Amino acid sequence: MPAPALLVLEDGRTFRGESYGATGETFGEAVFSTGMTGYQETLTDPSYHRQVVVMTAPHVGNTGVNDEDPESARIWVSGYVVREPSRRPSSWRSQRTLGDELAAQDVVGISGIDTRALTRHLRERGAMRVGVSSTDTDAGSLLERVLAAPPMAGADLTGEVTTPEPYVVAATGEKRFTVAALDLGIKAMTPRRMAERGIETHVLPSTSTVEQVLATGADGVFLSNGPGDPATADRAVALTADLLGRGVPVFGICFGNQVLGRALGLGTYKLRYGHRGINQPVQDRTTGKVEVTAHNHGFAVDAPREGTFDTPFGAAEVSHVCLNDDVVEGLRCHDVPAFSVQYHPEAAAGPHDAAYLFDRFSQLLEGTP
Repeated sequence: MPAPALLVLEDGRTFRGESYGATGETFGEAVFSTGMTGYQETLTDPSYHRQVVVMTAPHVGNTGVNDEDPESARIWVSGYVVREPSRRPSSWRSQRTLGDELAAQDVVGISGIDTRALTRHLRERGAMRVGVSSTDTDAGSLLERVLAAPPMAGADLTGEVTTPEPYVVAATGEKRFTVAALDLGIKAMTPRRMAERGIETHVLPSTSTVEQVLATGADGVFLSNGPGDPATADRAVALTADLLGRGVPVFGICFGNQVLGRALGLGTYKLRYGHRGINQPVQDRTTGKVEVTAHNHGFAVDAPREGTFDTPFGAAEVSHVCLNDDVVEGLRCHDVPAFSVQYHPEAAAGPHDAAYLFDRFSQLLEGTP
């Protein structure tokens, strides 16, 4: 039988359940993901570093775990919270159970709790620090350590998830362009999406200088997703501003959108509970179309929603907005070749509504407006 486990939020709300995955104790920011599938991609997304993910779908682990779907070489979530784990995987692609994979990678989880009640609490009170333990089930004791844990606001985490050394993902078929990708927490599917379009991607550490970026012979630069507070990303912001000043084409997603926003002189702020999952509605103002998109962000760019605004690099505008709460979901520059979105167009677990953005980047590299 699984050991008893305890979840305690920083405001004192307590949930009791059973141990799932590794036995032990973990701390992080409690967030919820609304995806009905794609849990393996979620777990291995570096953007979830130092977060305890609550799954709103009641059954998790149905398709097991395989070695083809991970977005990185390891699980990045700090902890995992589910209502009811699958008793046995049913997919022909499964190689092992989710519970075994969590245990093998020392990821502490909890199951058997009311994840709907927990999600409603986080929606009302906001994302907050949390502790999960299957070794200390005293609520008061665990709460003390939760309150001593660092908050996500002010967290500088990109250096903990970036590649230590550059590497190259070759283009599929004929090579058309070279792109330097600044790894702030990149997902494996992103260079693959570019490879499909004839782009050779040089993935570089987050500490790379503009000279190192340009030494790749890049036709453009990609700013990846990643964890933490964008207010701490001064090095990446300075690099982006330098690239914009040189007229280098830039495309950013998620954390990269926030970095571009800061380089344009905009501020960022922490969302109450963020957007996470694979079913978020976003409108592309360029076409008027609504996309169902994959998200994972707890911060957003503060920009005027209507019309254009001035930046150190000319005029810019908000290109995409979230239809749930009007959060800025994309930026487009008018006078320099740069744009970004707040969500994940590579969307390995789906949906693929936003795949056109890689085509838009290719057009930018071609010099097509």
